[in-house]
Amino acid sequence: MSSPLSPASERWRPHVTVACIVADGARYLMVEEEVNGRLAYNQPAGHLDDGESLARAAVRETLEETGWTVQLQHLVGVHQWRSTEHGDAVLRFSFAARAISHDPAQPLDTGIRRALWLSRDEIAALGDRLRSPLVLQSIDAWLAGSRLPLDTLHWLPDPASP
Repeated sequence: MSSPLSPASERWRPHVTVACIVADGARYLMVEEEVNGRLAYNQPAGHLDDGESLARAAVRETLEETGWTVQLQHLVGVHQWRSTEHGDAVLRFSFAARAISHDPAQPLDTGIRRALWLSRDEIAALGDRLRSPLVLQSIDAWLAGSRLPLDTLHWLPDPASP
């Protein structure tokens, strides 16, 4: 028999994350980061902050991790996955974005070693050094033409926020 609902603090919650696929011809913007004492490769990505829209989070994370200002073009997909890194469920919103400008003086987030541009083959060759299987899955979805309009997503700001 199931137990009554747990207090809100004990309810299951996935990690909500965002990522950007930023293409420049056949190359993609990637980050090299230190994760649990090892180097891993990922798209610019991170967690959704409280009070933030998914789109804003994707633009912010890309700037913080790479120094690139981007303009979102499409929602590529929503990926659900259980992380092998921490064992928690992840709900990842992947966006396609266009690079607008780069600020090489922008300090990068803690743990980010550098931003770099790699081809899909170079990314695939990284194998288990990829932060998650979602890296290639989202690039391949984009290459296959997965492009949802940004107005698919709706955000209602908290009325109590300034």
